[in-house]
Amino acid sequence: MRYFILSIVLCSFALPVSAESGRDAYMRLFPIEGDYADVREDLEMAITDRGMIINNVSHIGKMLARTRKDVGAGKRIFVEAESLEFCSSVISRHMMEADPHNIVFCPYIISVYTLPGEKNRVYLAYRRPLPVGSPASKKSLQAVEKLLQDIVDDVLN
Repeated sequence: MRYFILSIVLCSFALPVSAESGRDAYMRLFPIEGDYADVREDLEMAITDRGMIINNVSHIGKMLARTRKDVGAGKRIFVEAESLEFCSSVISRHMMEADPHNIVFCPYIISVYTLPGEKNRVYLAYRRPLPVGSPASKKSLQAVEKLLQDIVDDVLN
């Protein structure tokens, strides 16, 4: 019986699942036509125009390119890739007043990147702060996602 249950569980992993639907549960991804530098600048402006400061820029693409040979990798993953880290004191305060453990959702990060072979296509993406906890906590985390989406919408429009 144990092997029967194990085989059912293992077979369930082989069922086709849309990558998009699975991805939507934990992240939002937006392709946009344009130049990387322009889209990145629009993203920075969409953040700072809301009175927020970009705390850190992670140069993920440069790091992966720099370490590619050191780790024995051959594939180029990104042409350019950065993640901009920022926070909203108002939204973060509400989020952590609702549940101090929501600290794990701060800071907020939006990534901007391009892929090899995709000329004039830039991607914006962010991790979704899934609403968890009490009703107040869920409401505050929905406000975080709304902020992230509003920033991306500003860049897309």
